[in-house]
Amino acid sequence: MLNKGMSDETVNLGFAALADPVRRAIIARLSRGPATVNEIAEPFEISLQAVSKHIQVLEHAGLVTRTREAQRRPVHLNPDALEALTAWIDGYRLLHEQRFRRLDALLAPDATPAPRKEPS
Repeated sequence: MLNKGMSDETVNLGFAALADPVRRAIIARLSRGPATVNEIAEPFEISLQAVSKHIQVLEHAGLVTRTREAQRRPVHLNPDALEALTAWIDGYRLLHEQRFRRLDALLAPDATPAPRKEPS
């Protein structure tokens, strides 16, 4: 693994959780601020229990947390977990960008090829 800060399990859980469009929509909603399960469920045409299960998957992956405020139990986005997944992706993106730059340099019209050794 390129990024030593995250375990394979953490990366797998995070990306598996984000693979579902409902969970991505929940993350998008929570990026605007905390919300209750009822508030999160409003735009979806699925049961409240289904939304709650999606939130549990996101919680298990560490992407969201729940707190208690009197009678409310708002769900909060965990930006650190999203940042860690982004950093994991960026590590690979940077690696491949460097490789493409080297390839571009080799293929540039003004690049001088290295002299070839003729077999004896």
